[in-house]
Amino acid sequence: MAKFNDIKGFIFDLDGVITDTARFHTQAWHQLADKVGAPWSQELEDNLKGVSRMDSLEMILNAGGLSNNYSDEEKEQLATEKNTNYLALVDQMTPNDILPGIKDFLDSLKANHYAIALASASKNGPRVLGKLELTDYFPTIVDPATLSKGKPDPEIYIKGAEALNLQPEQCIGIEDAAAGVEAINGAGETSVGIGSAKLLHEADIIFPTTKDLTLANIQKAMG
Repeated sequence: MAKFNDIKGFIFDLDGVITDTARFHTQAWHQLADKVGAPWSQELEDNLKGVSRMDSLEMILNAGGLSNNYSDEEKEQLATEKNTNYLALVDQMTPNDILPGIKDFLDSLKANHYAIALASASKNGPRVLGKLELTDYFPTIVDPATLSKGKPDPEIYIKGAEALNLQPEQCIGIEDAAAGVEAINGAGETSVGIGSAKLLHEADIIFPTTKDLTLANIQKAMG
């Protein structure tokens, strides 16, 4: 692991780190399942996490044995409708939806002149940051459209460091998912996992909640 004094930049995942938009995805998919008449279950909800839009749609249709009822074009329309529902929920977000401690942490990074980037696979990242009134903290956003591979591939974190003009070993990546931690480690950066120590055991540093994310705690953990 790098030394704390070598760190110059922080690269953030969005969902589960800065805010929780996963619940909006769940709501929007649930709305769609109700519309097509597919049964909703906790198992289905869990299986949709981190899965692409079209694959998620197939899982919902398959749950109701409905996959053959729709043409590819109709499936595209359903997926688009889900995204429209999702964005309507996102547009109701306010700074109150920032996860605990994150605003203070961003303020401390800014005050100490660290470079900050967003590394989210979501094309809606800039829109979400706008609603949270955090746009000014993230002058650098990795454009998901430029990526050829998704997490756990390290590409998004490698591009994040490049965009900040830093070496990977000068960066800390922050994630709440195992695939994200794997991506940070693969990029050669220091990984901070937020959440379950069991799930995120590959992370260099693990904090149970976003409230624990402070420069002092990171410095202590890095020694």
